[in-house]
Amino acid sequence: MSVLLGVDIGTSGTKTIAIDPTGKLLGQASASYPCHHPKPLWSEQDPADWRDATFKTIRAVVKKAKLKPADVRAIGLSGQMHGSVFLDKSDEVIRPALLWNDQRTAAECDEIESRAGGRKKLIKMVANPALTGFQAPKILWLRNNEPRNFARLKQVLLPKDYVRLQLTGESATEVSDASGTLLLDVVKRKWSKPLLTKLDLDPALLPKCYESEEATGTLLPAVAKKLGLSTDCIVVGGAGDCAAGAVGNGVVQRGVVNSSLGTSGVVFCHSDTPEYDPDGRLHTFCHAVHGKWHMMGVTLSAAGSLQWFADELCHGPGGKPVPFDKLVEEAAATPAGADGLFFLPYLAGERTPHADPLARGAFVGLTQSHNRGHLVRAVLEGVTYSLRDCLDIMTGLGVSAKEVRATGGGAKSEFWRQLQADMFGARVAAMAADEGPAFGVALLAAVGAGEYSSIAEACSATVATTSTCKPALKQRRFYDRGVEVYRSLYRSLKDDYRAIADLNA
Repeated sequence: MSVLLGVDIGTSGTKTIAIDPTGKLLGQASASYPCHHPKPLWSEQDPADWRDATFKTIRAVVKKAKLKPADVRAIGLSGQMHGSVFLDKSDEVIRPALLWNDQRTAAECDEIESRAGGRKKLIKMVANPALTGFQAPKILWLRNNEPRNFARLKQVLLPKDYVRLQLTGESATEVSDASGTLLLDVVKRKWSKPLLTKLDLDPALLPKCYESEEATGTLLPAVAKKLGLSTDCIVVGGAGDCAAGAVGNGVVQRGVVNSSLGTSGVVFCHSDTPEYDPDGRLHTFCHAVHGKWHMMGVTLSAAGSLQWFADELCHGPGGKPVPFDKLVEEAAATPAGADGLFFLPYLAGERTPHADPLARGAFVGLTQSHNRGHLVRAVLEGVTYSLRDCLDIMTGLGVSAKEVRATGGGAKSEFWRQLQADMFGARVAAMAADEGPAFGVALLAAVGAGEYSSIAEACSATVATTSTCKPALKQRRFYDRGVEVYRSLYRSLKDDYRAIADLNA
């Protein structure tokens, strides 16, 4: 039996799946863990939680699928991007990891652009501007704010690559996730020595960088025994969660776009060449497909906005949050535009297109006639407007979006998929197997194990869509007007966001 495992180390939990080479799901398991916010705009996790969740879910999948040690040929790793795991010379964690949605590094972003000679020169070196979520400013933050910890620093790993270290004993990463460090020469697909020099950072801090389907090591004997697997099981490079999700949805060619509604929201398109937005509003990263690239826009609080609303403001009997299905049902019963109510989904600042860590969430237009259904619809529309911001930049750069493949927890809602179709003016398809990034890296593991000759071949054999939502002309016209109001609200509030931050500094 030939089995491939895909492990996705996310922000709220880790998910592991087992598939056969045809893509058939043989078993899955999940484990959750907390996220800590010791100060406003800070976001941290304990890397040991990722390791423990990975081991727990792999053991659970092996048991559920009744797998023998020799059955599992390869493991693919995906994970939340940009996080920083700081390790000492003994590979012990120095402090809690700083996550992708941590916003403490605005000063370090300015420092990076200054040392690089300005934003335009930085983009030419690494294809992206300095953003607070990226790994490089986190390293500088450690140097600037915790010098004793920085003096102990011997290695910096991304979240999934810390788990790789625990599985294989190897320090390694791969090009798609490394692109989000701001330290990779995205065009040449290798670490940027010029930028590292300008930042006075030792290249030895960074691990060896592979392509996504390449084998990076095999399981350590003690780990293999603990997991019920063989030491012959390889661990491939894998991918950052966005690129992994794109592979799992067959977004490996031009014309197909992926819209992901998880904690964050991502609009992702494939590129055969390293194209980038000269204004730095989009990310240009290496794709998990060998020798290819991608552009993506990110909104930091997508389904996370609805989760926040449900957790904090919607409680039923016994104090339990009202189920998402009930909230979406109420939203669907209200008219487009929520009777003049808008929601700005900037609960954790915003990345695309504003790159503004000081942006804040807001309901605008509230009246006494609005009820909970209006509020929920405004949240869903606000998040979808933010995704349209991303898509419109891409199409303005010549990207074709004939079909949008919707994924993530939010995409399970037919109403939210239809809302995307109406707002994007494009067909929005649901996926036959929406197992997220875990499925994508399981396919990368299949290629690494020799089951397929290429990632495109693996996707062609295993990825399929089901139902498709087509845009309704009347709704499309309404949202074409509404998006301009939505965009004007940020412009009106931008200076106020800074004043609020200064007031509470």
